[in-house]
Amino acid sequence: MIELRNVVKEYGGKRVVDDVSFTVGRGQFCVLVGSSGSGKSTTLKLVNRLVPLTSGAIRVGGEDIAQVPPEALRRRIGYAIQSIGLFPHWSVERNIATVPRLLKWPEARIAERVRDLMALVRLEEEHRRKYPHQLSGGQQQRVGLARALAADPEVLLMDEPLGALDPITRQALADELARIHAATGKTILFVTHDMDEALRLADIVAILHDGQLVQFGSPRDILEHPAGDFVRDLVGRSEAGLKLLALSPVSERLRRGEISAGEPVDPALSLRDALAQMILRRADRLPVADAEGGVAGSVLLADLVR
Repeated sequence: MIELRNVVKEYGGKRVVDDVSFTVGRGQFCVLVGSSGSGKSTTLKLVNRLVPLTSGAIRVGGEDIAQVPPEALRRRIGYAIQSIGLFPHWSVERNIATVPRLLKWPEARIAERVRDLMALVRLEEEHRRKYPHQLSGGQQQRVGLARALAADPEVLLMDEPLGALDPITRQALADELARIHAATGKTILFVTHDMDEALRLADIVAILHDGQLVQFGSPRDILEHPAGDFVRDLVGRSEAGLKLLALSPVSERLRRGEISAGEPVDPALSLRDALAQMILRRADRLPVADAEGGVAGSVLLADLVR
């Protein structure tokens, strides 16, 4: 769905994006991660032509973006940013409807789309006629996400959309974003400097350093086979094992029929959280719930490193 081939962006003769090539498949959630100044936000902006290419080529849906008028391209691509950029004098409803109105959708279709998107991002009906200043930061970000999805774009670009939020709200919205991705199947290109966030959300991770792509792979690939010291430091040398546990649910290591004492845990709980529960309970095993609320089996401490 998104193809970058030998992409270069220069400012004043200095390359801020240096010969970057990668492909994001249809429906994948790709996260660009790296330190400040690594070129990740610039790479994102090249995709919808907010920043012009110096050289190379980018294709979206098989079409060279250089051959598409910028306005037409951007109406096909949802865009959400950290500062949100809501129109302060417009209601939530009108903000969400921005692009459909530019595309001259019928009003009945727009109203239905706004209603569906508010439900998708879990905004209450009472927020429809409120203005951005009447909303919390997390609610504003939900409106920004709904607006980015309003015209049913092929691709969603997100430039550190959760960066300005407090940790609790950020975690909650990251979970919501993962749910929305699963529900819509959109192709997402997401920028963050938070490696934990990248590993939690991504199907595929692109790590940039000094404008160059230093590693491209699944979260498990990144953790198990880091490409050099920069990636090891970015992941956290002492925490890679715990982050690997966070990628897998308890259900993958379930010992069916083996009964343990205590309150059963959800089979969707991550192995990392299962380890935390074992520490809190001073136990080396946990019972795991089944769909009927009974016990399906157990997960053992030894299973976490198996």
